[in-house]
Amino acid sequence: MIMPIPKRGEIWLADLGFAAKTRPVLILNTPFSDSDYALYTVVPHTTSTRNSAFMVTLSVTGLKPGSFNIQGLTAVSPTVFIRKLGKLQPNQMELIEISVKKMAWVPVIFCVIRNSI
Repeated sequence: MIMPIPKRGEIWLADLGFAAKTRPVLILNTPFSDSDYALYTVVPHTTSTRNSAFMVTLSVTGLKPGSFNIQGLTAVSPTVFIRKLGKLQPNQMELIEISVKKMAWVPVIFCVIRNSI
């Protein structure tokens, strides 16, 4: 069976190799070509929320109440994805983008990603 290709704004169940459990992740990157590394930039979803500027709490059908942990932003291989769980609405994705831009080390990278859509 051929696995669908994760797309920006989608939420996938992934095995990130932490604590022997899977977790939902949000896909941030845009499509890549054959000459690029096959890596996906993701933001993990957690049910252990904190009062942090880098936790974005959203109500998403199919997910337990929790937040997207922007500080957990990471790049992963496509082999970690198990199945698609859903997709954020455009206004929800905008809230994620605002929080990602707050990260001091991301603004230049994020603007390149956002402008290539």
